[in-house]
Amino acid sequence: MTEQTMAAGFAASFADYACDRGAKRHALLADSGLTEDDLSDQDNRIPIAAYQAMIGAAIRQTGDTALLLRHTLETRLETMSVVGQIVHTSASLRHSLEQLNRYLHLMGDVELPPGVDRFGLQHNADGLWIVDHLVLPPDMSFWSEVSFARFISEFRRSSSDATFEIGMQVTYPPPPHVDEYPELFRVPVQFNATRNALQIDPVWDSPDTEFEPGNEYAFGIFTRHADEMLAKLPADTSIRAQIEAQILPKIHEGSISMDKIAHDIAMSRQTLYRRLKDEGVTFAEIHDDLRQRMAMEYLGGQKVTVNETAYLLGFSEASSFVRAFKRWTGLSPTAYLNQAA
Repeated sequence: MTEQTMAAGFAASFADYACDRGAKRHALLADSGLTEDDLSDQDNRIPIAAYQAMIGAAIRQTGDTALLLRHTLETRLETMSVVGQIVHTSASLRHSLEQLNRYLHLMGDVELPPGVDRFGLQHNADGLWIVDHLVLPPDMSFWSEVSFARFISEFRRSSSDATFEIGMQVTYPPPPHVDEYPELFRVPVQFNATRNALQIDPVWDSPDTEFEPGNEYAFGIFTRHADEMLAKLPADTSIRAQIEAQILPKIHEGSISMDKIAHDIAMSRQTLYRRLKDEGVTFAEIHDDLRQRMAMEYLGGQKVTVNETAYLLGFSEASSFVRAFKRWTGLSPTAYLNQAA
């Protein structure tokens, strides 16, 4: 079982947005298991579970259940992923959807039935619809919410004088922030529907409706870069990578059970032990190495104290962290900070 990953640009942008609205950055990183280094490049791959943990932490801190939706409506896709650049240099709506489906995995891993694209255009008796074919469990409904919000956001910004969205159908029930839907989406929304679909003005699928011409050169540059990234995308299937992906969001909890991690990656403890032995590493070594790397990241950024770092890494006492740090580096955390300064 391979951990699903996504582009770090989305988490980096969301973290900035959440902090502007009162969230504490160090707490977001702690709850997600991410580091500043993880977020330094928008093309870095991070666990989707870590991003979800960050979203949950930000909502708890701000009390705003619509925080992710607001972020989506108020930000630009091209600042988070090269896919945004590709979409905005496409020739038409159909062309942009083709590119979106083609490069979908650069933004995040999704599981679709064989031969099915995530987004499709459908002409029905009641109009033109963008249909999202991704089937999600009820507790993941926010992904459908923000996918349509992203379409609306991009078209509102690039074609502010034209009508794009007309209505929405969603399979999920009304969310806690349903009272804000009229202001945020500005269209009628049917909840508990049989599909997730966004109704748009039919003019957008007319042969006469093209996006801004003259973008062929830029489109070629962006797609070549995206193709190179796509070729490098296959996930690291080593057992160490899978374990690290599971530990990172939980590292602040301190003691992490090997049995629990084995269950989370659908293995027995005995199988996990054998796989680790084959790779020449132990569970404790992986946990310890992650703590060391994150300690260097936190202290290197000089944004958190020694005591805060100890807490973020799950040490029950600062003294235990100091001993571990001396074992890792030969220096105390204070000496390390003085040396860095």
